[in-house]
Amino acid sequence: MSETSPRLRAELDGIPTYKPGRPAAADGPVAYKLSSNENPYPPLPGVLESAVAAAHAFNRYPDMACTGLMNELADRFGVPVEHLATGTGSVGVAQQLVQATSGPGDEVMYAWRSFEAYPIIAQISGARSVQVPLTAGEAHDLDAMAGAITDRTRLIFVCNPNNPTGTVVRRAELERFLDRVPSDVLVVLDEAYREFNRDLDVPDGIEIYRDRPNVAVLRTFSKAYGLAGLRVGFAVAHPPVAAALRKTAVPFGVSQLAQDAAVASLRAEDELLGRVGSLVCERARVYEGLVAQGWTVPETQANFVWLRLGERTADFAAVCDAAGVTVRPFPGEGVRITIGEEEANDLLLRTAGAFRKEL
Repeated sequence: MSETSPRLRAELDGIPTYKPGRPAAADGPVAYKLSSNENPYPPLPGVLESAVAAAHAFNRYPDMACTGLMNELADRFGVPVEHLATGTGSVGVAQQLVQATSGPGDEVMYAWRSFEAYPIIAQISGARSVQVPLTAGEAHDLDAMAGAITDRTRLIFVCNPNNPTGTVVRRAELERFLDRVPSDVLVVLDEAYREFNRDLDVPDGIEIYRDRPNVAVLRTFSKAYGLAGLRVGFAVAHPPVAAALRKTAVPFGVSQLAQDAAVASLRAEDELLGRVGSLVCERARVYEGLVAQGWTVPETQANFVWLRLGERTADFAAVCDAAGVTVRPFPGEGVRITIGEEEANDLLLRTAGAFRKEL
């Protein structure tokens, strides 16, 4: 038998591995998972029933065109169906966008630190990542990003609110940046956490895209809508980009359960707004509690907070684990802490307060 392995693409060498938030231990003291930005609430009214109904047809392929969901999204957001494309979560659609725009020799730009999937999906396509450091306030440096554009730049991600820092890009600075971006470079407004924003100066990306053919918007049902386990997201973009997304989509990638659950979730938005409002109130309580303890916490408009801990990151994560709550550490940088149920947030605040006293 030959010992030669199949020849694989060199671009895959050294590719970073996506690290999901660790689950709460099933047999240990950890009781609360605040590491994955999940919604702590159960499915919205009607959602579970729609998923169970769809499960009776597991033996059939799902609607590849996602017709019902596409029509519902078109009505909800006031966009033509041909401006929409769906995928397996917003990260799945993001990967399709990179595949559609970028290959070897091309550049994909984004702030750093930002969503950790960006360097992975860029490298998979063979493109070069251009990582522009955040400002001292943990926000996008759009002036530096505009200055880093070259004739090889093909796609720019703007994560708004930014994951993992929760900071936002406001309308004036975003429009000023977009005016500087060449018309043949695609700017992707990644708005996975849009529903949690309460800053009135932060624009709705869908309003921005309408007059800008080189802007696409990503949204997901994984966060506010609580469908993380079903993997469904979508993009709003002008027809050439939306058509390219449909070409690069995995056939039948979005299950019928996910499609039907997403439709039911859109129809339960009154309940959704109440739940999101509760999480926003808890976010304010956690933020204010951490600031009162002496922590420097960036103002967040997402469902998480960020603590830059540097070399103490692993220590803090370990103390949280021991106390019964998991957080998401980024070694050597900081921790992202999801806003969860009230009891989990109480435990987090007690643990952070004790840790702070030891610094």
